[in-house]
Amino acid sequence: MKFLVKASITVLLLVLTVASQNAYDTSVDAFVKAELSRQKIPGVSIAIVSDGKPALVKGYGMANVEHSVAATADTIFQSGSVGKQFTAMAVMLLIEEGKATLDDKINVHLPDVPAEWGGITIRHLLTHTAGLGDYPQDFDLQKDATEDEIFKKLQAVKPAAAPGERWAYSNVGYVTLGVLIRKLSGKFYGDYLQERVFKPLGMTTARVISEHDIVANRSGGYMLVKGELKNQVWVAPTLNTTADGALYFTAHDMVKWEAGHAAGKLLSKAGYDAMWAPVKLNNGTTHPYGFGWMFANVNGIRIIEHGGAWQGFKSHIARFPDKKLTVIVFANLAQGNPGVIAHGIAAIIDPSLKPAPMADPDPAHTAAMKKLFEQVLDGTADPNRFTETIGAAIKAQERLTAEIKGYGPIKQFAFVDRAEGQQGTRYRYKVDWDAMSLSLVVAIDKQGKITGYGLQPQ
Repeated sequence: MKFLVKASITVLLLVLTVASQNAYDTSVDAFVKAELSRQKIPGVSIAIVSDGKPALVKGYGMANVEHSVAATADTIFQSGSVGKQFTAMAVMLLIEEGKATLDDKINVHLPDVPAEWGGITIRHLLTHTAGLGDYPQDFDLQKDATEDEIFKKLQAVKPAAAPGERWAYSNVGYVTLGVLIRKLSGKFYGDYLQERVFKPLGMTTARVISEHDIVANRSGGYMLVKGELKNQVWVAPTLNTTADGALYFTAHDMVKWEAGHAAGKLLSKAGYDAMWAPVKLNNGTTHPYGFGWMFANVNGIRIIEHGGAWQGFKSHIARFPDKKLTVIVFANLAQGNPGVIAHGIAAIIDPSLKPAPMADPDPAHTAAMKKLFEQVLDGTADPNRFTETIGAAIKAQERLTAEIKGYGPIKQFAFVDRAEGQQGTRYRYKVDWDAMSLSLVVAIDKQGKITGYGLQPQ
């Protein structure tokens, strides 16, 4: 009798769980389909992970428009800069093996780097605080080259700031980390990831991008040109093998990646704590970025997340550790905004993750920051508003500025939050275009000079 009662309770609990799951599956389906239509995205794959276990893994729309292939949970997407967290993991594994320390100067391991790079540490590269920027404006994305040739070309990039002085997103820094991984491990970073990350976690379809190999279930990447869908812009194959974000994943792969984090499988607790800690700058302030991860919050609830964009693909992973919830979204449109989809799904599953309306304490200041942002994009901003270092860094980001101007008119520039510190005030704004959202972080010292100015994915 006890067995029958216990079995009945188990069945009831199972029925209730399935009913609840189906309720949010239906809501998620409706939301994702609406976003595909609104954003004009051909296809997406999503994964919802709850307490380290998959709750929903599914594809929507088209993986390949020309061949009418549907997107599924097995569709292969490009990572974009979500791949940076894997590069960071490889570096941390080598550090825990005793091959290096976070505060080693990189010229200890890469003695041929320019003298101007001499003060840069591994930690600086991981946190985008090395003073390096993006690929130079004259870098040819259509020219094939070896990793060594690419790295030699990038070494012409002059630091725009002293190491640790400010945060500025740097693909150059992560390409350098890939070279460092090869130096420390004796293996190409993709092979090291296969051995130490992908195989141990069972990420069976994760790999470095290859234009040459036959890759089952590979999605096409697309872009909108004057509202019309086009294939992605071609990039030289070897540029799709560097460590700044050139990986293939399925949603299933990313479920296993998240499960590895939840179980603490790859790193020690100290290693994870270091990776997920905001970087401390030379002036004692912090920036909400760790090792390949950025940090935010919604209604005071922590978010550890990162986005990616490359070659007609967009990606986003949003972890809500206090809720034991992670949402992963891959999309195959350059103008897509998977971060909006990831956060929208999270809010459906847990309404406490829906952002509460926040009053702007100083609308006039926000309006002034919007005007300044537009002037920065147009190249007409008053250089006296910035410290010399920040002004130089903005000028060095010509390729990024040109890309942002291509998004079209700004639809919304909204205050998110601010934090007071001993050195001044840090403001964060959400900038929306038709199919893109970015965070703008502005640090202003007590004399009114802008000492920090950086964009990061939402």
